[in-house]
This record gives sequence, structure tokens and C-alpha cells, in this order.
Amino acid sequence: MPFLLALALQVGPNPLGGAMPGDELVRDRPPREQVQPDAEAEPDPVSAWLAGCLSTLEEDPARAHAMAQIRRAETTGADRVLANHCLGTAAAQLGMWDDARAAFTAAREETPEAEPRARARFGALAGAAALGGGDSEGALALLTQAERDAQAARAPLLEAIAASDRARALVMLDRTDEALAALENSTALAPDRAEGWLLKATLLRRLDKLAEAQAAIERAATLAPTNPETALEAGVIAVLAGRDDAARKSWESVLALAPDSPAATTAKDYLAQIGAAGETAPASEEAPAS
Repeated sequence: MPFLLALALQVGPNPLGGAMPGDELVRDRPPREQVQPDAEAEPDPVSAWLAGCLSTLEEDPARAHAMAQIRRAETTGADRVLANHCLGTAAAQLGMWDDARAAFTAAREETPEAEPRARARFGALAGAAALGGGDSEGALALLTQAERDAQAARAPLLEAIAASDRARALVMLDRTDEALAALENSTALAPDRAEGWLLKATLLRRLDKLAEAQAAIERAATLAPTNPETALEAGVIAVLAGRDDAARKSWESVLALAPDSPAATTAKDYLAQIGAAGETAPASEEAPAS
């Protein structure tokens, strides 16, 4: 496969894998001082349990998963919602996507309708887990629902995250025009969120809209200058536009930012294919893994 065609087919940040673990939703937990009891106040057993489960999650996700399963079986109401929260997050970290989806879906359904922000958060996490498990249709339904909840809660960041993951699902379904519209909405709602601009740049490049892709990747780089995925995509856009020197600099920056990452492995392959300045290396037979 010619090198430029191989690059054109690369998808940049994985559009199939959802945004978990490690996305804003997973990180969007209350500060530890808010979930731990005040030293001078009467201890809150619910908050203390959640703080303990989240602390265990950071060190031993499998143990946190087991703790949350037990807690869920023994409780009801708000206690059970928090148990499903920790259970879903632990399952996501363990790559148990069906378990994560079921736990987050249950957490949403058991959260009162008067709390649309929490319902949006759990719904978006359920949708991201469905993406992780490869169920694009299921993810699309969950994420659309999460966007509606976020709108009701007037929570633009949550709506933007759900919209960008909905775009991933639409890409999986080959509905690229709808995916681009979802990313336009996501970046409008959260203009300072770098991931939305990176995903938008990647999709625009795949649609051969290189000038628009360049503008989007520049915005992503301004917001997250040390993200190796952004630098990798910037190089792909540059080389497809015939700017080999700019591409080379972008891919070399990936090696400096994250030398042991998958992005660095891909960048090394790309650099080998374009060769040193003034050279052109033979095109590879296979497209590098994204």
C-alpha cells in the first residue's frame, strides 16, 4: 500500500475504543476531601465506603471490583448507585466492558430523574463501555440518551464528552457526516477540551478536508502541547499535505514526549518510511498499526 494512502487510512486516536479508562468522566470524581468524612463531623459511612473503594481501585482494580460486587448485593438506593459506580470503573480498568456497561447502566437507572447530571454521567460511561466492547449501536443509544440528560442538567462538558463518544460510534457505523456534526457540537460546547479537537482533526483528515484538519489539530496542540497522539496526528496531516519537514518534526516530537508509547512505535515507522530530510524511503507494504 502506498505510504500516503496508508497514512490517509490511519484513524489516529482509536475511534473504536471509547473514552475509558482515563477520560474526563472517570477522572471527574469529587475531590478526596469531599468524599472523606470531615475529621470534626460525624463520619458518613456511605462517603467513607466510596472513598475506600476508589482508593483500592487505584492500587488493585480486581479487589475493588470484588468489594463493589459485594456492596451492590447488600445495599439499595444511593448506596447501590455508588457501588455500581465503583464496580463499573473497576470493570473498565480490567477491560471487562460488558460488566462495566451493566454497572453504569444500573447506576443511571437507579439515580432519581431529579438528578439529570448524575444520570448523564453514568449514561455516558455506559456508552463508553459499550464502545469498548465493540457494540456501536448500543453505544449510540446510550450516548444519545446521555446527551439529553446533560442538556436537562445544563452540563455542557458532560454533553460534549457524550457527543464526542457518539461520534466514535457513528464512525464505526460509517456515518461520517453525522459523526462530524457531533464533533462540531462537542467542540462548540467545550472549546477548551483538546480531545474533541483531536478527534475532529482526525475525522476531517479522513474526509480529505486537510485545511480544516490542520486548523483543528493546531487548536488541539495549543490546548494539549504534550499529548503524543496530537503530535502523531499533526504529522499525518502534514505529510498528506506535502509538508514532509513539518511531519518529520511532529513525529520526532512524539519520540521525545513518550518514547515507550504505542504512538512512538507508529511514529518511528512513519519516520523510517519518509526517510531523513531530502530522502524518500520506500513505501511499506503494510499500513502501520494505529
